Amino acid sequence: MEISSFLLPKDQVAFITSSISMREALEQLENHYYSAIPIIDDAGKYVGTLSEGDLLWKLKNTDGLSFANMNEVTVGTIQRHVHNESVEIHAQMEDMLTLAADQNFVPVVDDSGIFLGIIRRKDIIEYYTRNITD
Repeated sequence: MEISSFLLPKDQVAFITSSISMREALEQLENHYYSAIPIIDDAGKYVGTLSEGDLLWKLKNTDGLSFANMNEVTVGTIQRHVHNESVEIHAQMEDMLTLAADQNFVPVVDDSGIFLGIIRRKDIIEYYTRNITD
């Protein structure tokens, strides 16, 4: 089986760009009920994952930063505390499964690092549960 069979394509995935504001990122997380969201740059390349914790740490550790002025901080300037690795679309299943063990979702990129979508750990578990119990 290829990892592409688990891919939730980019057009069905919420993501943010590194150039949006901290406030916009928070709103995206809230609107989609996510605790983390993929970040892409202006060229469409995956650059990391932003978590609620990253936003809270930035808010706590930046003097003068509040909900009122979060729009002045861009996502690209926020330190990320957890590194969610991506996997290339042609990678081996074992590579993807290793990442999925530690991440709620695995970002998928092409050979140039362009973000293609995600693989959700939930979908992997459901697939294996169906096929083991059948």
